[in-house]
Amino acid sequence: MNRSRELLPWDRALQPPAFTPGYKTSVLRSPRQALLSLHNSLSEVTGPVFGPDDLGPLDNDLILNHAQTGEPIGERIIVHGRVLDENARPVPHTLVEFWQANAGGRYRHKKDTYIAPIDPNFGGCGRCLTDENGSYFFRTVKPGPYPWRNHINSWRPAHIHFSVFGSGFVQRLVTQMYFEGDPLIPICPIVQTIPDKDAIDRLIAPLDLNASIPMDMLAYQFDIVLRGSRSTPFENRLEGN
Repeated sequence: MNRSRELLPWDRALQPPAFTPGYKTSVLRSPRQALLSLHNSLSEVTGPVFGPDDLGPLDNDLILNHAQTGEPIGERIIVHGRVLDENARPVPHTLVEFWQANAGGRYRHKKDTYIAPIDPNFGGCGRCLTDENGSYFFRTVKPGPYPWRNHINSWRPAHIHFSVFGSGFVQRLVTQMYFEGDPLIPICPIVQTIPDKDAIDRLIAPLDLNASIPMDMLAYQFDIVLRGSRSTPFENRLEGN
């Protein structure tokens, strides 16, 4: 995400360690040997360059972009925010992708076997470009929580996954956004891998009534900070944060 600007030091204490036994999947996913630093090739440090012509008119509208016979079931919401660098400057023209479960807590994925039904009118994914001010927004339905096989009676809080692309192919950061007031957040083993409470709070989107549409949908604000002491915790932090 380096855009030829001064980079602030990265505080490792804010980011989750790779090996966290309370999150069972990390036991197999975490590296067992020292990481190697590989030089990027020209194809990795240049492009891809995304522009408005690469996006469709409904790419940032998850309410309509997969609708078959009507709108999806669930609470209609707006999610908006800004992508910023470590000095609070906007990062414009950046591709932001998002994907989520439906209102019942089920993903449109062949390996998702949760008993909640698939919504035929909800695809659960979209994308947009940030504008000159680093701003983005999309419409969707609020995802539901779902059970997972971490320990007995484990449930994931409602969340939306985010991917932010930089100026090179390997500059892709992935994170998750949670919703203000969700009682499952404090007991989620994945959330609790983050050692700093303030860092956890930066993953929680507050309700934003100023951006809500009366008699239609509530709004939540989620700003993404790419580096520095106020950076958003990223799942693949070694790739660019």
